[in-house]
Amino acid sequence: MLKRKKFILILIFISLIPLFATIYFFQKQIPERKTTLGITQSKNPNPTIVFVGDSMTEYLGNFDELRGYLKKFFPDKKFLLLNYGFGSTNILSVLDRLERDSDHAGRIFQAINNIPFDLILIESFGHNPLSEYPLEEGLKLQEEALDKIIASITQKHPKSSIVFVATIAPNNERYAEGTTNLTDEKRREWAEERVSYIKNHIKYAKIHNIPLVNIYEQSLDKNGTGNIDYINSNDFIHPSPTGVYFISEKIAKFLYQNNFF
Repeated sequence: MLKRKKFILILIFISLIPLFATIYFFQKQIPERKTTLGITQSKNPNPTIVFVGDSMTEYLGNFDELRGYLKKFFPDKKFLLLNYGFGSTNILSVLDRLERDSDHAGRIFQAINNIPFDLILIESFGHNPLSEYPLEEGLKLQEEALDKIIASITQKHPKSSIVFVATIAPNNERYAEGTTNLTDEKRREWAEERVSYIKNHIKYAKIHNIPLVNIYEQSLDKNGTGNIDYINSNDFIHPSPTGVYFISEKIAKFLYQNNFF
C-alpha cells in the first residue's frame, strides 16, 4: 500500500513538471520592474535630461539660462537638454508623448521612451488643469495619469532618475490679466484651481518618494500668492525673464545639492 502511494506521488510530481517549466519560462520573459524614483547618480560625462511639461516648460526655450547654471555647478559635464514642453497640453497628454512620436509647433518630436536619457523632469501641468471635470475628479485623474507615466518610464528606463517640478505660483489677483477678461472673483477661482493641481503634484511626489524641485513654494510672496516679479507682465501666466532665471537656478542647484551628476 505504501509503495503504491509513493508511486502515485511520483506520477503527480512528473505530471506537474511541464507546469513548473511553463511558470519558470514566463517569469524569465518578464523584465524585473525596477524603480529609481530616488536619486541615482549618473556617471555619464554627457548626461541627457528630458523636460516634460506645458507652456511653463516650453518658455524655458533652449535652456540658455539653465546651461549657464549647470556650467557653474557641473563644469566638467556637457549636457544634452531636451524640451518637451508643449503649450496648451495637460497631464493626460504625457503618456502619448512618452510612447509615440509627437507633432508640436510644426516639429516632430521623437517618443521620449525611445531616447536614452539619464534624467527626466516632469512639470506639474498645473496651469492646464482638467477644468472639464469637477475638481475632485480631475485631481484623481491627474494621479491616475501620473501612475501610468511613472510605470511607463520605470519599465523602459529602469536606471534613469525621475524628478518632479512644481512651477512658479500663479498670482490670484492678476492671473491671466493680459489675455482673458475675468472678474476679480473668477480670476481668483482660476488661480486657486491651478494651485490645487500644482499642490496635488507636490503631494504625489512626497507620497511616492519622488525628488521634487518645489519652485512653487519658493515663488510665493509675503501674501502667499505668486510673486509678480517671476510672472510675465504681458499675460500674467508664464514666467518673466526673471522667472526663467529663477526656475533655471532652482533646478540646477537642486541637481547639484542632491548629487545627481
